[in-house]
Amino acid sequence: MAEQLILKGTLEGHADGDAFCRMAGSPAWLPPWRSTTIPTFLFTSDPPYLATAAADVDFREKDGILRNGQRLGRPAHPNMLLSASRDKTLIIWNLTRDESQYGYPKRSLKGHSHIVSDCVISSDGAYALSASWDKTLRLWELATGTTTRRFVGHTNDVLSVSFSADNRQIVSGSRDRTIKLWNTLGDCKYTISEKGHSEWVSCVRFSPNPQNPVIVSSGWDKLVKVWELSTCKLQTDHIGHTGYINTVTISPDGSLCASGGKDGTTMLWDLNESKHLYSLNANDEIHALVFSPNRYWLCAATASSIIIFDLEKKSKVDELKPEFTAVGKKSREPECVSLAWSADGQTLFAGYTDNIIRAWGVMSRA
Repeated sequence: MAEQLILKGTLEGHADGDAFCRMAGSPAWLPPWRSTTIPTFLFTSDPPYLATAAADVDFREKDGILRNGQRLGRPAHPNMLLSASRDKTLIIWNLTRDESQYGYPKRSLKGHSHIVSDCVISSDGAYALSASWDKTLRLWELATGTTTRRFVGHTNDVLSVSFSADNRQIVSGSRDRTIKLWNTLGDCKYTISEKGHSEWVSCVRFSPNPQNPVIVSSGWDKLVKVWELSTCKLQTDHIGHTGYINTVTISPDGSLCASGGKDGTTMLWDLNESKHLYSLNANDEIHALVFSPNRYWLCAATASSIIIFDLEKKSKVDELKPEFTAVGKKSREPECVSLAWSADGQTLFAGYTDNIIRAWGVMSRA
């Protein structure tokens, strides 16, 4: 590995909780086994999704968004980061990238009455979605920090939420074992229950590939399910995990899906051919997964460290574990529970259970 990740700074602001991160993808990314040369990458330079102090993080570096090679717009706020937390709030951050203070809270978004478990930013950087244990979703206007829509319909905690690539559809997953498809007006258009998960729905994601419009979900029933977006019917059951699944992530081109959870194994799935490709062993419970937007890396947040897998080599090439200050004999080291890449692929944001987001920068090895 000619490059390594170095801790560059931290962000602190939430009062309580775990931190979760995610970011917008890169449509020109190609699977390593389908290209013998390194392709030219197109980046979305809108903030990645990021949640601090607890729940989920969405970050966007906003100097314009590229979708399938076309610039769709210029976000209004450069260097914006969004975080969500167990303290029931979301925070909009302004990134300074200063090592002493990597960013500062710009605005707090309040409205949920329970833990905020997930958040995501629209591709134009104007809106955010949040999911909460109060059984609702909220759509936020980021310029004002106000709730524009409240989504009611789930009968248990909402664990995951995602925007479609065109921002017109929303999908959510819940402990009520259902997946719901919504429009942006707050209307539930379809509830997926037939052939659905038999346990909690832990994660839901839209594929960014317009040629294969699907939703991918994971559950505590040890299954990864792929749904046809047009019909909301089950396309594929991916079977192989031996423990509950916490997370799924989709590659920037929509060709691959990775899943991970209790069994400590990351499984790679081909979404175009509906088959299992191979597995990577993380040796510990996996909380979060994210593909790099411009390298053939898959990053796994585990109970003990962050592991960087090289998809060409199909092996671990780096492991990230910051130094923690021990507090008491029985204290547990904070765990990374969320990951998000910056759009240029140079910074990996990691949310931890000590309410801190840590920023890791890509550096060339000496």
